[in-house]
Amino acid sequence: MQELREMFYTDTPDKRSFKNGFVAIACAALLTFSAPLASNAQSLFATAIKVNDRSITNFELAERTRFLGLLRAPGDHKKLARQQLIEDRLKLGAARSVGIVPSREEVEAGMDEFAGRVNLTRAEFIQALNAGDVSEDAFRAFVRSGLAWRQLVQAKFASRIGVTEDDIDRSVASSGTGATIRVLLSEIIMPAPPPQAAAVQERAERISQITSVSAFAAEARRYSASASKARSGRLEWLPITQLPAPLRPILLGLAPGEVTDPIPLQNAVALFQLRDIEEVQVGEPQYAAIEYAAYYIAGGRTEAGLAEARKIESRIDRCDDFYGIAKGQDPSVLDRGSKAPEEIPSDIAIELAKMDPGETSTTLTRANGQTLVLLMLCGRTPVLEEEVDRAELSLGLQNQRLASYSNGYLEQLRADARIIEK
Repeated sequence: MQELREMFYTDTPDKRSFKNGFVAIACAALLTFSAPLASNAQSLFATAIKVNDRSITNFELAERTRFLGLLRAPGDHKKLARQQLIEDRLKLGAARSVGIVPSREEVEAGMDEFAGRVNLTRAEFIQALNAGDVSEDAFRAFVRSGLAWRQLVQAKFASRIGVTEDDIDRSVASSGTGATIRVLLSEIIMPAPPPQAAAVQERAERISQITSVSAFAAEARRYSASASKARSGRLEWLPITQLPAPLRPILLGLAPGEVTDPIPLQNAVALFQLRDIEEVQVGEPQYAAIEYAAYYIAGGRTEAGLAEARKIESRIDRCDDFYGIAKGQDPSVLDRGSKAPEEIPSDIAIELAKMDPGETSTTLTRANGQTLVLLMLCGRTPVLEEEVDRAELSLGLQNQRLASYSNGYLEQLRADARIIEK
């Protein structure tokens, strides 16, 4: 709670600028003979952008900019504020044109839900916003537009996103061994040993609010410990069946651009952003067993530990090679075996999902970060006959279609609109 207060209450140049502007407006109202101050007030409430017949004022832009700053949204807050407010006008206008206007109760429920994401009540959240010179009205407008758009998209496209049994059948491999859904993800794996766990969790909560692929990529380059860091966290296409079972419905519940809530791992926190999802015609197998080797190196993710891992990696090509590395050492330094997917620790399962046989990873640690795990995938044993989770497939297909319709409709509204920026 104290950390959140510091986030909202910390003074910044933008806040001081707004406060100065606010004082100028107050003075203009009291001292009507002061032309410069009166002009400043008029400028602040003047139209900055015209979207069809709806205006966006300089005041709204300034307040949305501060709001994004308080939320620590990634990117250029001024630019993002302009983009969001333009889209808000388009969304609200489209919703009102078909009679969709969220009720006061619905908006307040949305405000409650939003505040709850940072473990605050609506009143506490509004108090924190007010301290940062952001009004309750600005918060309410932000929530109202998102809620109206969600209701509009559901009403407009619900009949088109229905998934039939034939749709699911076409998404199942002809052999019946797996789903034909694959996902394109970006990842951030952040080490979180006990002394850093609280700070890492707070950072992960902030990153989980990101909806921009470029912003997530920047965070991955800065904070991720995974090998994908060099690729801005981007992974290649992965069959959904190759990922740990508990993770699948979480990912299928995302729209492209959305990020999972922080996923706790052993001594780490993971975040995944869905970049795309698609149906493919060739079925992917589900797996009865995964074989892997984990070799434990003292020192954790220190330079010495990572250097030792690189030295070993240069000497191994397959899992059997670890026996030579571990020869003469305590047997506990090597964990080699074949396990059912549900028996594999979640952090190891996530790493293995990204690997081909013979590939290695040094992302994970044990013993509160003091031991580095050199992990290698040995192989996967597919299930020959397995009942497909048709409900899971249906959810994934619906979310994919709804996101596509929503994005396309917004682009159409923007293309048809008269947008004049002053």
